[in-house]
Amino acid sequence: MWGLLADEDRRRVFAAMVLGAQTLPELAERSGLAPPDVWRALRRLAREDVVAVEHDRWSVRGDVIAQRAREAAPAPEDVGEGLPPREAGVLRSFLRDGRVERLPAARNKRLVVLDHVAHAFELGVRYPEKEVNTILRAFHADHAALRRNLVDEGFLTREAGIYWRSGGTVEV
Repeated sequence: MWGLLADEDRRRVFAAMVLGAQTLPELAERSGLAPPDVWRALRRLAREDVVAVEHDRWSVRGDVIAQRAREAAPAPEDVGEGLPPREAGVLRSFLRDGRVERLPAARNKRLVVLDHVAHAFELGVRYPEKEVNTILRAFHADHAALRRNLVDEGFLTREAGIYWRSGGTVEV
């Protein structure tokens, strides 16, 4: 699904929609694209069931995005694969079916879990808060607490309602 947003036009239309645009003229204005380009992007997003239209109003299918994020989460036996034993053990203790059961009280363990969650965000990509919330809901019911912890611990940076990954481990 994330490959769907690799196209610049689709990403601009999707972002405009996340930020509140619903009609074709609103989406064209906010995305800076011509209506035919918006329409082409909408058709592709709708074909993948990421957006829906009702009475000429378009909306993001957050439920579909969250489900696909859960499906893309590593299988339980894969959680922590390739990590040092202590970190892998922490993830196995606090994650079930790719979701954070609860955030650890101990900071060193919490950082391991937050680092794992931070990998859901691509480096160099800026995310509107609604999209961050959708991604985090796939990991934990209290997405606001998870988001706050990610920002407080330096894994995400926030400015004017836009977030980007600013910390955590990076695979080389």
